[in-house]
Parts: sequence; C-alpha cells; structure tokens
Amino acid sequence: MTRLTAACACLGLLLAGCDRLTPAKPDPARDQPQAQATTPLASPLPAGTTPMPERVATLGLLNKRNGIARDVTLKPGQALRIKDVIVRLRACERTPPWEFDQLTGAFVQVDVQQPGGGWKRVFSGWLYKESPGLNVVEHPVYDVWPKSCAMNFPGAPEEAGTLADDNSASSDSQEEGGAADRSSASPSN
Repeated sequence: MTRLTAACACLGLLLAGCDRLTPAKPDPARDQPQAQATTPLASPLPAGTTPMPERVATLGLLNKRNGIARDVTLKPGQALRIKDVIVRLRACERTPPWEFDQLTGAFVQVDVQQPGGGWKRVFSGWLYKESPGLNVVEHPVYDVWPKSCAMNFPGAPEEAGTLADDNSASSDSQEEGGAADRSSASPSN
C-alpha cells in the first residue's frame, strides 16, 4: 500500500509540472498593466515654471561659406529652413537664477540638403552656451550654438524669464548705428 501511495504521489508531482513544458497561454487578466500608486518618473513642473511649449530659444547660425551669422528664434517643436539647412529646436533649458552655475542648453537637430536633393541629419543633441566645446556641430559649412532660453521660475522676478544672454550690449551698439563686430556672433567666444 505504501508503494501505491508513493507511486500516486510521484505521478501527481509529474502531472503538476507538465504545464511548464508547454508554452504558457497569454492571460489577459495577468498581462494588463496595473495602476501604480507611485509617482510617475517625470514629476510635473512646479507652479510658475514655464512649460516647454512656451519657452523661446535664440540660436546662432553661421554660414562659414559667406560669413553670414544670424539669430534664429524658435519655440520647442519648431523648425526653420534657411536655404539648404534646417534647424529644429526640440527643447531648451536653463538653470534657475538661484543656482550657482548658470547654464543654458538647447536640444537641436540640424539637417543639411545633400547635392542629390535628399536631407542628411548632421547633428542631433544638446548644445550648451557656457560650454560650446562640450558638444559641437561638426559641419564644414554651418555652425549652430545656443544664445538664450527664455523661461520663468517660481519665486523668481519676472525679469529672470526674459532672454538671458550677455549679448545685449552688442545688440545695443548695432542699433546705434555703430559697426557690428562679426566676431561677437561667432561661437568661439
């Protein structure tokens, strides 16, 4: 009788593990994502912070062939085509005014038209105003660099949300009819 009991126990164990040899059938109840009680990975912006679509970035664009530099003002998601180059702004950020290190960055994509008519992405990444050598647009004709990112911060005065670049003195001298210095427009400053 003990043999019979032992044989039944072994047979029961074998049959219990048989379903592991066949592929498991999807269980819709088990595969449903469950609501998480935790906070999402991206925390919402504090009240008073400028949402990304409302930020405004000013980028410098230099055509090395003819030496013409121009300022390009874009909001995140916007793109501007100038002849055979497209500059697209995906995001811009700057550190709050109360931080010690003031940084201004922009996530930029640069597409250049090829001789065959197609477009080639020559750059996609973050550019930083204060560290232009950290990540550079390596192209023989075009150079792009961030100049400012206009945004507000909670508890900061409204002036902190205006364009935060140090080129205001050079733009004032241009408006007064003085000769504009092209070297101030190059990113190698």
